[in-house]
Amino acid sequence: MTTVDMDFSGTLVEWRGPAPYHFVPLPPDEADLVDEVKAEVVYWGVVPVRARIGSTTFTTSMFPREGTWFLPVKDAVRRAEGLGLGDPVEVSLSVGRD
Repeated sequence: MTTVDMDFSGTLVEWRGPAPYHFVPLPPDEADLVDEVKAEVVYWGVVPVRARIGSTTFTTSMFPREGTWFLPVKDAVRRAEGLGLGDPVEVSLSVGRD
């Protein structure tokens, strides 16, 4: 199984829908890396990942939006790490299924 590991910095943003959700959009270089392996790991149009922000590790699935990939940041992660909209975020990401 293909996995790709990366570290990057981003900004916590909100995407409004029926309920607001919070994300970190991937920078262009990291989004390109995901694009290179997405055919091997994608399912139902999303890319499974394991992420770490601060001392909190979580699993989720990224999806394409606005020319990049959006990493969802769960409320529990935001609370544990004291994050709010517009905050800079350091992310360690492993793309692919375990």
